[in-house]
This record gives sequence, structure tokens and C-alpha cells, in this order.
Amino acid sequence: MEALLKKELGTSKLKATGHAGGGCISEGQSYDTDSGRVFVKINHKSQARLMFDGEAASLEAILKTGTVKVPRPVKVIDLQTGGAVFVMEHVDMRSLNKYAAQLGDQLADLHLHNQRQKERQDKEQQTVGKGAGQSDTPAIEKFGFHTVTCCGYLPQVNDWQSDWVTFFSQQRLQHQVGLVEQSYGDREVGQLWAQLQLKIPQLFEEVQVFPALLHGDLWGGNVAECSDGPVIFDPASFYGHAEFELGIAGMFGGFGSSFYSSYHKKMPKAPGFEKRKQLYQLFHYLNHWNHFGSSYRGSSLRIMKDLIK
Repeated sequence: MEALLKKELGTSKLKATGHAGGGCISEGQSYDTDSGRVFVKINHKSQARLMFDGEAASLEAILKTGTVKVPRPVKVIDLQTGGAVFVMEHVDMRSLNKYAAQLGDQLADLHLHNQRQKERQDKEQQTVGKGAGQSDTPAIEKFGFHTVTCCGYLPQVNDWQSDWVTFFSQQRLQHQVGLVEQSYGDREVGQLWAQLQLKIPQLFEEVQVFPALLHGDLWGGNVAECSDGPVIFDPASFYGHAEFELGIAGMFGGFGSSFYSSYHKKMPKAPGFEKRKQLYQLFHYLNHWNHFGSSYRGSSLRIMKDLIK
């Protein structure tokens, strides 16, 4: 692999630094190269290329907003033995602590970025002699993403939709429920889903949803800080409802009260927020069930029953 990395990165120097990392999906290792230190993620699964291409596209999209720090993607490389590696900028990271409030503030800026683009565009259209969006890339007005992204190692259906409830119901929840039924033959989840999908539109009656660029998998293990501020990584991005981001953030801890108060200063809670948060957590419990097995069945069914009441 090291010879392949040298060739693909055009470097004569490739020295492992001892900075290793990894989660339940991929392994990681940092290397010093001719042009600086890089972090390399390695995955031997057949769908690794798809997964890493989606992650690289997600990092690029977040990077372009200039709102919150992410590692700069460098290159996705196929391994001759199967699988792929993803090379990105190395960032010296430690646990999120003193920059939690700043992360809340910057995450709100990320979520507001597309809406601000739209407002700027509309203003430009009203200015005589200047066309729409000449100064910036056009705002995204649908829900989805331009490529497949993976939450964990499962590909997400990111086909563009103009209606958020349709997108989330069909391309997120229904997709996950289908995978559970396929893998586990669980009849109860299908029965509950048949009832729940009729209730979902009611949860959005008092809220207007404008597409926001999301990290997509923002749990405590995917946030950190470096010397000059917070950093987020391992995204599974798409344009969706900003509230979706806070679903998994509330499931496994790692975010202090300063993060939330800072975030909600810019993004106040809309009516029905708590119920929708449960709905967004349901996606992650189903996704965990599909990744790690039926220990997540109870949590998934409990939320479904709760939301049907």
C-alpha cells in the first residue's frame, strides 16, 4: 500500500507518524509526505470507494461554506487487493471541550449558509443590471445531494426532492425500515411504520423547512477541537432540515449545554421541535439496527410507538 500511496500522492517521503485512529467502519494512519502530513483512512470492503467518494464530496461542500473547520480532502485511491483508501489533511485533534460553544455557533452558520445564499440571490435579482447569483454559487432549493453519501457504510438515497417530508419519509425512514425487514424479517417494524408514516406530515404543520447543508452524522465521536477551534469530520452530508442534525447529537452525549445554547441563539427551536427530534433519532436507531444488530430494536420500536400515540 505504501508504494501505491507514494505513486498516487507524488511523494518520495512517506513516513508513518504513529498517529493512528479508526472507528467501527475504517482504520486510519497519519503519514509525513513531501508536502506535509496527511491522514489516510483504509477500508477493505467492496463498497469502500462509494463510501469515501461520498465523504470527500461532503467535506468539499462543507469546506466551501467557510463556516466550520473540516479536514481538507486530498484523494480517494482504489486498493489493488479490494477496497480503497481516503487521503485527507491531517489535523491535530483532541476532545471537544473549550470550543463547544464556538462549535454551536459555527454549526448554526453552516445550517444557515444556504438560506443566506438564497437571500443574497434574491437581493441581486432586484438590483438593476445584475443577474441572479453572479457573486456566489446558486442556492440549493431542493432536498438531497449531488452524489451518494453513506451513514456508516450504508448508502443513502439522495435523489433530489422538493418536499422535505416526502424526502425524509421515503428516502431515509422507509429505506431503513426496508433494510430491517429484509435482514431480520421483523414484521412489527413494518406494521408500526404503516401507521407512523401517516402521522409524519402532522409534525411539520407549524414549521417551514428550507434546505440546509448538513454534516449528517454529527455524534460526539465525529467532533473534536484543534488549537484554534472546533473541527468536525466523517460527514454523510445532504441538504435537509437543520433539526435533523440534532437527532444523533442528543443520543450519545459529547455536546455540552454551551453548544446547544450557542446553536439555538442563531437557530431558535420551532414549535414541535422535541417530537421531530424523536423522529430524527428514529432514523439513527434504525441505521444502528442495520449496522450493529437487534440490540437497537427496542429503542427503534419504542420511538415509533411513542410518535404514533
